[in-house]
Amino acid sequence: MMNNNKFILNSILVFSFLSLAIAYFIQYKLGHKPCNLCLVERIPYISALILISLIFILNKFQKVISGILLLLFIFGAVVSFYHVGIEQGFFSESLVCDLGASSENLSSKELLKQLENKTAVSCKDVTFRFFGLSLATINTIISILLSCIMIKVIKNYGKN
Repeated sequence: MMNNNKFILNSILVFSFLSLAIAYFIQYKLGHKPCNLCLVERIPYISALILISLIFILNKFQKVISGILLLLFIFGAVVSFYHVGIEQGFFSESLVCDLGASSENLSSKELLKQLENKTAVSCKDVTFRFFGLSLATINTIISILLSCIMIKVIKNYGKN
């Protein structure tokens, strides 16, 4: 593996860890409950921790694993962009935003209890901002940058 790629992948590994640590800090220490899309947006970072570790452990299939990681960061960019669109009112909330709020086969007593305990956060509500930007907006930018970086990593594997 090229040293340049090793440095880049290590940087993404550290960045992914820090991103998740910050997300959990905001959630558990600062008390800002994430919406369902916020949780989905964590998937590429969790995957990066696993897949980059796999690259270093296996020391083969680097290009394939990097390609999968690229697709996950593109997925993250699309989901984050969609989330920003919901926050701005360009898109309506999807079923993903309503997961866990299903009321199928509930008795009236169970339904009332569920409504009393409803703590689900709407995907359009921005509960935390950093420099005036929602975390979904920041994640859109970061996911696009990480996608571009992964393209560079994949291209580097083609060079000898």
